[in-house]
Formats: sequence, C-alpha cells, structure tokens
Amino acid sequence: MARESVDLLVVGGGVNGCGIARDAAGRGYSVVLAEMGDLASGTSSTSSKLIHGGLRYLEHHEFRLVREALREREVLLHIAPQVIRPARFVIPVRKGMRPAWLIRLGLFLYDTIGGRSTLGRCRSVSLRESPAGRPLKADLVRGFEYSDCYTDDARLVVLNAMDAALRGARIMTRTRFLCAEADAGQWLATLEDVETGETRAVRARMIINAAGPWAGTVRDLAGVANSPERLRLVKGSHIVIRRKYEGRQAYVFQNLDRRIVFAIPFEDDFTLIGTTDEDFSGDPHEAGISDGEIRYLCETASAYFSRPVVPSDIVWSFAGVRPLYDDGSSRAQDATRDYVLKVERHRAAPLLNVFGGKITTYRRLAEAALDLVGGEIGSRGEAWTAAAPLPGGDFPAVRREVLVASLGEEFPFLSSSHARRLVRQYGTLAQDVLGNARQIEDLGRHFGASLYECELRYLAAREWARTADDVLWRRTKLGLRLDAREQAEVACFMESLRADSRESPAGAARRKRARHP
Repeated sequence: MARESVDLLVVGGGVNGCGIARDAAGRGYSVVLAEMGDLASGTSSTSSKLIHGGLRYLEHHEFRLVREALREREVLLHIAPQVIRPARFVIPVRKGMRPAWLIRLGLFLYDTIGGRSTLGRCRSVSLRESPAGRPLKADLVRGFEYSDCYTDDARLVVLNAMDAALRGARIMTRTRFLCAEADAGQWLATLEDVETGETRAVRARMIINAAGPWAGTVRDLAGVANSPERLRLVKGSHIVIRRKYEGRQAYVFQNLDRRIVFAIPFEDDFTLIGTTDEDFSGDPHEAGISDGEIRYLCETASAYFSRPVVPSDIVWSFAGVRPLYDDGSSRAQDATRDYVLKVERHRAAPLLNVFGGKITTYRRLAEAALDLVGGEIGSRGEAWTAAAPLPGGDFPAVRREVLVASLGEEFPFLSSSHARRLVRQYGTLAQDVLGNARQIEDLGRHFGASLYECELRYLAAREWARTADDVLWRRTKLGLRLDAREQAEVACFMESLRADSRESPAGAARRKRARHP
C-alpha cells in the first residue's frame, strides 16, 4: 500500500477545504486533500450563488460576521473577477412585512459596517417609475436598492483547488477517507480510491476536517467523536426558471415567516429563485427539493411578480445540506451562519474541525484555520491570499468586457456569447482552453450550445473533471442548454477520457485509432 508523509491531510473538497489547502500550500506546508466525490459536489455547489454580507444576519446581531463578510466581498471581487460580479438588489416594501424605516436602517448599517466599498450604496427607489418595478405587481410602489455580488460557487472552489495544486498540494478527488489512527502524535490515515478500490496510507502531522455535512463521520472515523460540539444540518433548495424579467437586478422578497427569497439573474437566460431553510436528517447525498419547498418558492415569488411562477416553469432544481454550528436556535433560518473552528486531540495527534461558515468568508476561515495549524505544528509564512489572484483572475474587474473583446479578436470565429462565457468561467485562462485553434473546426467535436471537445479535454486535464455532471452542472452550467441526447454524448466522451487515462499509452493510442481511423 502506497504511503506518503505530509504536514496536513485536508478531508473535504468544498470551498473551505480547498481554501485551506490553497493557503497552507502557499505558506510551504505539504498538503494532501482527499475528496470522496468531485470538487464542490456537496454544499459548495448548492448555494444561492452570492458573495454577500448577509443583510438579514443583522437582525440576529451577527455584526462581526456581516462586517467580515462585507470586507471579504471586496477582497474576492479583486482576486476572482472572472467568477464574481457586482449586482444591484431590489427589496420591495410590502405591507405587513418589515417596515421601510427598518429596512433603511439595516441598509445604512450594511453600507457602513464593512468599511470602504467600491460598490454602489443603497438608495430608495420608486417601483412605479424605475424599470426595476416593471416585473412586479402594481401595488408594490416603493423599494430600496443595495449592492452585493453574484458568483459561480463551484468554479470558485475549483479555482482554489487549482491554485493549491500549483503551489504543491496534492488534490485527490474520488478518494474516500476510510479511517485514521493516532501514532506518536501524528495520524496514519487510510484513503481509498472509490473507482478502483485501491488504498493508500498518508502520515499527517495534522488532519483538517472540512467534510461539511460529513464532518461528524470523519470525527467518528478518527476516533475523536467525544466532543460536545454538534452540527445542525439545514437543507436549502432552489429552483431555476426561464428568465422572468429583463435587466440585471436581483430581487429580495420578504415572506410572512420572516424568511427571504432571492430572485437572481442566472446564466443570462434564466432566473434562480431560493432558498429554503429546513432541518435535515439522513444522508446528505440524498437531499432533494420537496414538493413543499417547490410550492413555497413558487408562492413567495408569485406574491411579488406580476406573472406568477408555477411548478411547470421549473427547468432545474437543486438542494444542498448546510453544515451549521448548532447554537441552539429553535428555527433553522435563525441558526448562525458563522464558522467555528475546534481543535481536538487523540493521543496527542491534532485534528481541526471546521463547523459552519458561508462561501463569502471561506478565505478568512482558511486564515483562521492556519493560525490554529501554526499553533499545533509550527507556523510557516504569513497570510498571503488576500492579494493573490486565483487562476485566470489576473485582471481588474472593470476590464472584463475588454478581455471578452480581446478574446474575440484573437479567436475571431467565436460568437460573442461564447467568448463571454469563456471569460466568465476561465478569465485569462480562456486562451488555454482554446489552445492553438485558428478556426472553429480546431475546437474539435461540438456537443451542443458552446461546448466543444477542447473544453472537455481541458477540464479533464486541468480541473479534475471526470463525468458529465462534473462538466455540465459544476464546471459549467451548460446542462441547462444541452438536451438529453447531447448530455449523453458528453457522458460517453468523458468516460472515454477516463478509460484512456487508466490504460497504458500504447493501449490509449490503439483506442484512439479505433475511434478515429
């Protein structure tokens, strides 16, 4: 059984695990990250796709969390401009909900608590006069606008993993954490390749438990599950419909239960509506949207839009389980979104548990985790990630359209929408995706929409993509645009790439000749 020795074994390939691996590798720690599925295949690809301070958290007096998140919003917009974009959010004022003065006060705090911001400040808006009011019911006459950001959550995770790997971390997807034993103040962990069944041993000075909803399972497998800290699993579900309105603004809809629902422009031609908050028990892999949640989201949106949202409008839905720190709140929506980091030891071997958190604060969470790592196994290097662009993000956000135009000039056979999608997903690495192509045929086989063979090969070689779902629903969202036949063709092609990677070079060459005589 293969064995290697490292400083840190990170369990979990979501945003927190990949963010910690990136930070640690950049400081000079040796790192192995083990993810039992695909990167971002759990909670980190099922968020509301927002980089935000969390306006509603002010009601729960989580001022530190909001302040940190607002500051991180600025940092992330700077280091990942290809996958994070500013947006204006509209809150219609509705009778029987939070009064206008309370919303205005909350927005004033939101604009000031995080310090200096490059985004626009809040303002009052007449929904009868503003274009933002056109999709809404006629009785909604007043509202407020404020700024936050959208993101592609799964791509943000992958970019952190890519940067971690570039700095020396070993990223092992489809690799299950089987167990770990403490030995002389260190861990001897056993990992299993879920596709081949092969196992390998990793000796680590410290384990980082960033397994999200499975964090309790990892503690059990490491034999340290005797701590009073508990996770609260909360399911959040979303629906996607065809674009409901013109314009780039998002909406924040209040409900009588004091929850809020977002309606967000999504992938140009769609609208994302969510989220719900329900306590969850069972296997997080099996989480799915319920009929009740679909009804709740449709009814909430229909209370504001002039044209109702009905279940038949839905083109895609997804649900994820958020691993929140159990602070004893009676309602799921009131449970803290703050993160909690706890070090436990078994026979002097340290294990750091990551509880809770939100995608906006993942980078600060990683810095806090590295402070604890330094206290356990020795510090290396200073915090560095706030000023270092993620792969493909080495351009100012204000020059995004310039980058699109430049890509179109270099590859004039691309449609404007294709060039824009590539920049939105890959930034300055879009040229790497296209390679030396000089005409559309050089991109290889066309699978539908703007998806070509060269992109699939890039994703397999550089971003750990192995299946159609990895490509269509995480690395891209082109599953919204490809029909069932086209998706099946993508699945077959990805399987052929996996088969080639398992064969000897000679065998792969024979298979390629057989497919392309």
